[in-house]
Amino acid sequence: MSEPCGPEHLSAPWRMDYIEKAGKPSGECIFCAKPCEDCDRANCIVHRGQTCFVILNVFPYNNGHLMVIPYQHTSELAELTPEVQAEMMRLATLSIAALKRLMCPDGFNIGMNLGRAGGAGIAEHLHLHIVPRWVGDTNFITTVGHTRVLPEALDRTWEKMRDAFQIVLAEASS
Repeated sequence: MSEPCGPEHLSAPWRMDYIEKAGKPSGECIFCAKPCEDCDRANCIVHRGQTCFVILNVFPYNNGHLMVIPYQHTSELAELTPEVQAEMMRLATLSIAALKRLMCPDGFNIGMNLGRAGGAGIAEHLHLHIVPRWVGDTNFITTVGHTRVLPEALDRTWEKMRDAFQIVLAEASS
C-alpha cells in the first residue's frame, strides 16, 4: 500500500537522516571533521575564525539557525581558554549582525545544551546555537505536527549568510 499524500499529510523526509543518526556515535566527531575538509559550501561553514567557526545547522529550528563551534574538541566550557571563549562571543555577535542584515528577525534564541541530559545532540563537542526568531513563527505545524516548515533551501541560505557575514566583518573591522 502506498503512503497517503495530500493536504492532511506533511512530509519532511530530510528529518530521517537526523532520526537515524541521533544518539548513534560514528566514531568521528562531525565538528572536528568538517573544518578539516576543503568544502565549506557542502559543509555549510559560513565563516572560519582563529579558534572557532560558524556553521549553518543542517537540522535547523528555523531558517538561518547558526552554530559557533570551537575547533578544540571538548564538551566542557571550562576547558576553553579565555581567547576561545572571547572569540565564541565575538562570532555570536557577528552572527546576530549578519542575521539581522539578511533576515530581519524579531529576536533570537542563543544558548548551549551541555551534555546528553542537557539536550545536546552532539554532546562530545560543545557548540553555541544562534536561532533567529519571528513573532508568530511557532505555528500549528510546529505545535501539532512537530514539524518545522523552512521556506528556503539550506544551500541558498548558506550563500546569503556567507555574503552577509562578509559585510558585517568588513563593517566590524572599519
